[in-house]
Amino acid sequence: MTTPFPEPPTPRFIPYKAFIPDQIADEAARDFYECIRQRRSVREFSTKPVSQTVIKQVVAAAGTAPSGANKQPWSFVAVNDPAIKHEIRIAAEEEEREFYHRRASERWLRDLAALGTDEHKPFLEDAPWLIAVFKKVRDDDGSQMYYVDESIGIAVGFLLIAAYQAGLATLTHTPSPMKFLCDILKRPSNERPFLLIPIGYPAANCTVPNIGRKELSEILTINR
Repeated sequence: MTTPFPEPPTPRFIPYKAFIPDQIADEAARDFYECIRQRRSVREFSTKPVSQTVIKQVVAAAGTAPSGANKQPWSFVAVNDPAIKHEIRIAAEEEEREFYHRRASERWLRDLAALGTDEHKPFLEDAPWLIAVFKKVRDDDGSQMYYVDESIGIAVGFLLIAAYQAGLATLTHTPSPMKFLCDILKRPSNERPFLLIPIGYPAANCTVPNIGRKELSEILTINR
């Protein structure tokens, strides 16, 4: 005999509070674009401290993201303990050595060449904080999650923008596989690593790859 599902709660609604910029819409959109287009992934971090308060606010911003059925299938672990950061770096570099010397195809390595990356990841210790993002494949009570990757992707986008707004630099780092994060950070069995984000101030002489973005005409189609 199957157990019937409980009756769903009655929807409750509250008034929507719209954000009204102090500019007309096209000017506000343009100004935001001019600001955010300068954001870059950074691999050279200053050791200048970043307060825990700032990190909490950045993660709080990420937590406002929309998600499938409002299940909010994410967990964030912020790390500033030097010993834990060192442990993460050692494990990440081990996986990266495998990637660069064994797993990656020649085409993949050729595509990465313009970025100047390799298996050495000093930023994992230089950055004052690491934020490990985990996705919940099941809720804490075992119930189903929906559109997990899509929801977390949006949340990470919010986090990156919030960090940039606070004057901080970030990097979306994806050593693969990342199971070591579950072990090092002692995460529950319903969580899987999604992303590792070093966050802090850029180093004084920080440089970034000289790369461009696709033109709007290459990424946008109006109607058909």
